[in-house]
Amino acid sequence: MKILVSAIEHSANIHLKEVVKRLPSETELVGIFDRELGEPMEDLRSLAVMGITDALRKLPFFFRLADRMVELAGSADKVLLIDGSGFNLPLAKKIKKRYPHKEIVYYILPQAWAWRRYRIKTLERTVDHLASILPFEERYYSPSAPIHYVGHPLLDEISRFKETPSEAIRTIAFLPGSRRSEIRTLMPLFRKLRRRLGESLDARVVIPPIFSPKEIEELYGDLSGFRREHDTHRTLFESDFAFVCSGTATLEAALIGTPLVLAYRAKPLDYFLASRLIRIEYAGLANLFSLDFQGRPMHPELLQDDLTIDNLLREYEAFDRKRYAEDVQKLRRYLRHGSAENVARLLSVNGEKGGKK
Repeated sequence: MKILVSAIEHSANIHLKEVVKRLPSETELVGIFDRELGEPMEDLRSLAVMGITDALRKLPFFFRLADRMVELAGSADKVLLIDGSGFNLPLAKKIKKRYPHKEIVYYILPQAWAWRRYRIKTLERTVDHLASILPFEERYYSPSAPIHYVGHPLLDEISRFKETPSEAIRTIAFLPGSRRSEIRTLMPLFRKLRRRLGESLDARVVIPPIFSPKEIEELYGDLSGFRREHDTHRTLFESDFAFVCSGTATLEAALIGTPLVLAYRAKPLDYFLASRLIRIEYAGLANLFSLDFQGRPMHPELLQDDLTIDNLLREYEAFDRKRYAEDVQKLRRYLRHGSAENVARLLSVNGEKGGKK
């Protein structure tokens, strides 16, 4: 079986690797993916975009790349698109137009429920299997849409979970994000917060392994009060509390069972535009899920002007770790299971098109 894959982002390839483990050994991947999984048509590093200017400059390259992917689709048995809606949704439309009967699986869907909902109709018309990782996502689609909840990929990828809250806080993790702008914004606050928390605590900062020593010095500044870490899951499991930039890491912390405060500050104009366009009540996925299964958030969020040292300390000191541990168990039951096995099954079964499971 030959599968055309479009996994243009680092996070998409983490999820893809779990799916590949569950596919028949004779499966061949073609397209865009991490080199660890085979021979991609492009090195993922060439697809990285740094800012609007770089994105505009690379537009012709991405148009040509999409055309090459459409050609490859002709010889593939199925198509697997993972996240990356800016590239993958137009690609799905091109493939379906050229090959109307080519079966397309879209895993980790565009967040059309939060903004740009007109994309839902496009997804329903274009994709044969909409593999959702959010239990509430189906509600935003029509009853006949080929969408079903397959599980959440983090439950495939996290290997250790806390079952009870820590009796005392000795180790604190600081996760200032992976984007340069996030790190530059949060690290000055985290350095001050670390000093206010006292030297007796073991403070660990998680640094993405992609950064060179020179980049780390430039982005993070003085790290003399921190122990440097690269493994997010291990660090969160070993920590009694965490301060985390908005993003996937907040859900990772919640699933692992580490109490956290979400911290985020965007440029004022970016935040203003996002607040007008995105229809969600909270920034953290665990909080959005918690609203769905129990009507209240799981952890504090400090955004924009509310993100101050005093507020971070107040939320840290007031955190109800016992209630949070109970919420963590509810969250795991709500998400139920991982998704890699179900996605692999969709790719392995012949002729199973459309409809819900």
